[in-house]
Amino acid sequence: MNYVTYGGVTIGLCILMHLLVTWWPGRKSLMKDPIKHASRLLPFVASWCYGCLTTLGVGGIVGTAASAALGLSNWLGDVALVWGVGGNVGELAAAPSFVPLTGPGIAMMLILTVVVIAAAKKFSSGSEIKRGAWCGVCLGTSSGVAGFAAVPLAQAVNWLGDSVYGAF
Repeated sequence: MNYVTYGGVTIGLCILMHLLVTWWPGRKSLMKDPIKHASRLLPFVASWCYGCLTTLGVGGIVGTAASAALGLSNWLGDVALVWGVGGNVGELAAAPSFVPLTGPGIAMMLILTVVVIAAAKKFSSGSEIKRGAWCGVCLGTSSGVAGFAAVPLAQAVNWLGDSVYGAF
């Protein structure tokens, strides 16, 4: 498992803020039809959850891809912080502990990987799906609020895996 630095968290938050700014329909429009506008966030949020889960002890190709994306994000963010605003390199921003996925939970991650790849290719919101997964990878192990979301997500996927594989 890779740990996120402040640079990686910064990249994740930049992705999140960019999405929110481009999504914002305006107060009047949002008040008129909140369900319609909130539903436009669903692809990003669902793939954010997936990206968050890929950082929790998933191995193989999926874990390697998530680790590479996190390492690249850490490096890019650290460079931006050092050269952009004079920050320090490599300061960890990771949560002290995390809930790892169990065997059935990891099996569910493989199924979710297929779903995310298919959704990114099929739907017009493919770019939001990809950005959501990247943002989730960056923020999944952070010590902030986003990192705390990984615990119930991991527990939910572990429970789902136990339920699905226990049913067969």
